[in-house]
Amino acid sequence: MEKGKALSAITDSLTKLNFNIGSNSQYPITTSHVSRKTWEKRRPPSLVSLCLGLIGKHLEDIILDLDAIAGNFPADIKIAMAAIARRRKLLNDEVIVSLADSSWEFLDISGSDVSDIGLVKVAEICKFLRAVDISRCSRITSGGVSDLVQHCHSLETLRCGGCPRSDYTARWCLDIFKPKLHNMEGDSWEELVTAEFVNGAKSLRWLVWPKIDKATLEMYATECPRIVVNPKPSPFGFRGTKVPREALPDVALDDPAVEDIDPKTWVLYGSVPKAMPPLLSSPVELSMAEKFRLAFVERDNRLAPKRAKNIRQHQRRAERDPVPKRADHSCIYKLGIHASNVTLSKKDQDKKDDKQDHQK
Repeated sequence: MEKGKALSAITDSLTKLNFNIGSNSQYPITTSHVSRKTWEKRRPPSLVSLCLGLIGKHLEDIILDLDAIAGNFPADIKIAMAAIARRRKLLNDEVIVSLADSSWEFLDISGSDVSDIGLVKVAEICKFLRAVDISRCSRITSGGVSDLVQHCHSLETLRCGGCPRSDYTARWCLDIFKPKLHNMEGDSWEELVTAEFVNGAKSLRWLVWPKIDKATLEMYATECPRIVVNPKPSPFGFRGTKVPREALPDVALDDPAVEDIDPKTWVLYGSVPKAMPPLLSSPVELSMAEKFRLAFVERDNRLAPKRAKNIRQHQRRAERDPVPKRADHSCIYKLGIHASNVTLSKKDQDKKDDKQDHQK
């Protein structure tokens, strides 16, 4: 009896349900989530964004005092000011070092006047960087990239190229990224162990270099197969790993920091700059003398460990060689007799010459 009542109750409940989506049901579908997203897109900028926009328009007036006042700024304010300075062509070593914060995870100095000095100082402060963009930076060399890799052990994405000097730097970075020996003091490769093989950039996985030449691309694929050059976005990822946003082409790393700020902040004199591809190479080439100079410097730095190894090997061999034995007394006696005979024969010859001269 009870089972029959329960079955009838369930049947009545099912008949009251309305499966017609277009009809007016008792519980209409709400669109609060969609409306919330629309409101978030159309919401006015925050007070902080308005203040940053005002400061950004007059950033050149406070650059000289930025080192003194930036220490009290939060990390997100610092990175937003750095992004504005980069867009206004005001980013250099002094500015980026003044704004650097230890909590930063990405660094975008593309197209700026930052040099190796500023890059190394920022790398010493921001040791948790995961993505760095040094494209179109003509003052950064492979030495600065080497120091960056040594200080930032979490670096996964590096963006480079875009100008002749940056292309040259990226090409020479292959020697930094590829696996190499940590201990080079052994006399034979048989004495090496697996632990002595390390990578110059252990965590580096993505390299964004749109204008890479075919020969260099093949060298990276052969000598650094762990590093993916110019990964393409795909819903399935790359080799089972999702390609991060920082490794996608035509993406600025610091866009999220200024997405709520009015773009007019970094427009100079009310003129809108021409839209250009972010990593377009410049037609200006380096002079032949500059190429030779850079090649000599890079080669000297590359061969420095080998020279040091050869010096250490010569020192060890000199220490292992025994001390030369003292000459035997008999040998010394024989040498003395030979020297005296040579002296006597010379005197006899002189006497003969004098006698012949006298006869003449």
